[in-house]
Amino acid sequence: MRDMLNSRLSRVQVSSLVFVHDVIMAALSFVVALWLRLGDGVFLLKPDALVLNTALFTLCAAAVFRFMGLYRGLWRYASLNDLMAITKAVSLAMLVYLPVGFVFTRLDQLPRSLVVIQGLVLMVMIGAPRFGYRLFKDGRLDLRQRSGPRVPTLLIGAGDGAELFVRAMDQGTAYYRVVGLIESERSRVGYKMHGVEVLGHIDDDLGALIARLTEEGERPQRLVITNDDLSGERISALLELSESLGISLSRLPKLTEFKNGVVDRLEVRPIAIEDLLNRPQTVLDRMGMRELIAGRTVLVTGAGGSIGSELVRQISDFGPRRLILLDNSEYHLYLIDMELGTRHKELDRLPMLADVRDRGKVHAVLSAERPDLVFHAAALKHVPMVELHPTEGVLTNVSGTRNLADACRAVGVRAMVMISTDKAVNPTNAMGATKRVAESYCQALDVIEAARPGGTRFVTVRFGNVLGSTGSVVPLFQKQLAAGGPITVTHPDVERYFMTIREAVELVLQASVLRSREVAGEAAGGRLFVLDMGDPVRIQDLAKQMIRLAGLRPGEDIKIEFTGMRPGEKLFEELFHKAEELVPTAVKGIQLASPRVVDHAVLARALDVLIEAARSGDVDDTLGRLRALVPEYGSNVVPMRPPGVLPDAERRKSSS
Repeated sequence: MRDMLNSRLSRVQVSSLVFVHDVIMAALSFVVALWLRLGDGVFLLKPDALVLNTALFTLCAAAVFRFMGLYRGLWRYASLNDLMAITKAVSLAMLVYLPVGFVFTRLDQLPRSLVVIQGLVLMVMIGAPRFGYRLFKDGRLDLRQRSGPRVPTLLIGAGDGAELFVRAMDQGTAYYRVVGLIESERSRVGYKMHGVEVLGHIDDDLGALIARLTEEGERPQRLVITNDDLSGERISALLELSESLGISLSRLPKLTEFKNGVVDRLEVRPIAIEDLLNRPQTVLDRMGMRELIAGRTVLVTGAGGSIGSELVRQISDFGPRRLILLDNSEYHLYLIDMELGTRHKELDRLPMLADVRDRGKVHAVLSAERPDLVFHAAALKHVPMVELHPTEGVLTNVSGTRNLADACRAVGVRAMVMISTDKAVNPTNAMGATKRVAESYCQALDVIEAARPGGTRFVTVRFGNVLGSTGSVVPLFQKQLAAGGPITVTHPDVERYFMTIREAVELVLQASVLRSREVAGEAAGGRLFVLDMGDPVRIQDLAKQMIRLAGLRPGEDIKIEFTGMRPGEKLFEELFHKAEELVPTAVKGIQLASPRVVDHAVLARALDVLIEAARSGDVDDTLGRLRALVPEYGSNVVPMRPPGVLPDAERRKSSS
């Protein structure tokens, strides 16, 4: 089978094998056609004449097949173009054979109708294996080829996505005309798919190839990426090339984005910033996610936020018995509740307007609803804002997490999943320090509960920035672009880890599945899951890419200005502390970090004092106690305070 051979053999070897197949079919077809015409009378023909005529026709067919380039089409994508090529080749072979056979044998003993029968038989014997393989792979044949308005297009990729696009462009409403394919497998270069040739390899000089197409009058006006596996680095290079050539770059939706296999709604989309992330794709255990969620009551805090709302969407798709949406923002809670009502009308859901800082309300909600699973996404996450208001960060991120965790333990929740951040590692800001304290509390509880049969498991999942989330640089850059610039970046070398909101939530659910399958005592409690964020991205490069995606030139159309690091910010984020030993998991995109666990009783007493300091509004005392709980929290960081608010010592001096 041709696709299987392509991965093992060179293009020449594959072509030779298929050529031998067609030559054998040509010889057999001559004998079969005679038998169909003469029946048993074929045995009355002179053996010498039969052998000679069969050999002559076979030689003529072989020469014509090679001349016609019949071996540049991929069997995997056999189409009407291939059928037309076979018909032309067989017809020409018959026309060549007639004079040759007449010269050598004068065609004695051969019936005149043999030409028609022979042509039909040979077309079937050559075409059937090709279309049979296509039918075997796809389960159906679609050989349509229609015309329509055309924009010359060069496809990057010659796999299933490209075949889907080329086939869709054969419909009457087609807008694009594919002038060539670029492939990542050199063995496919020179082949054809639905009559469109694979012109080169992706590592070749695409600029020279496009220049050649221009000379031939086939200059592409658009590059379309059809290969889902291209790295962010490769897409960035293509973006720069397309910008230099004045050609727009787009992509097809990933094949996994098509719903119910609908092809007639295929659309070419602009390259999005998430396409440029150099991130590995993770194979997810969706069956395990469904088993974890289906038929259970699930509660999500921060349900109206960027992470929380995506959690709600994905959880709702796995058929929970009841879904409770908890948020302290009336507007955001309203939006996600309305969306969920449209997405899954039959789902039993409860929007709950509440604040995780309200310990009594949190306990009342969990006692009344008795959820099986709790996902804790509610948090203050904006670094500069929490630097301005560290006491508020403690009350939400520390006290709110403690309230929820204690309630989960009290009512026997099966598992609580806390969303953490890479800023909790060696924090230089109050936000990161509060999230590290929240991690510590959940880890301490998990150690206790892991030793208790049927105890509540506390799953902590740590990851970096998510594109498009609240406080992300991407929405800020988009607003600055819309205003005509400039785009502001704090430092030329600042880097951050990024992933998409959807992928982050998928991996959170995957981590929850991994934890749910652990047997009590089988693995140490307190370990946290860390998502593989790929390579860090330089924010300056991200800004340049966004400018290019808008069709503009960095530094010329839109300026980039460096504003200086803000209090509490780091140049580089980290995903692991040096004391956290990495442990592999069964899922490639998820790692485990061994715990740095504090005794629960000791930690609980320290949190009492910390939370009381935060409630009293004592910023200095709050920060001091945060540093005591998180020794790595940078002591040289000077917190920003709202205008007019003095440190406690200065406030006491002024009052005296």
